[in-house]
Amino acid sequence: MSEDALQRASEVKARYEWRLLRKANVLSVGVGYRQRHGQLTDEVVLVVSVSRKMRRDQLQSDDIIPGHIEGIPVDVQETGVLRAL
Repeated sequence: MSEDALQRASEVKARYEWRLLRKANVLSVGVGYRQRHGQLTDEVVLVVSVSRKMRRDQLQSDDIIPGHIEGIPVDVQETGVLRAL
């Protein structure tokens, strides 16, 4: 893991977090590792947690999450609805 990659991803997250949180189904934005087939990779990404993943054609254009932001890959991960007990 590169400290430079983590630093850069954290800076991009700070600039775009509020915009991403305004999109439909978005619950949180963080910095982490891409998941592929249920396994973590070593690729540093912005992790956008959503209550439910949807196809692009089901979303309003303003609610589409880009695949990259300022060159940082974005990994959309479905978490379901979060509830406090």
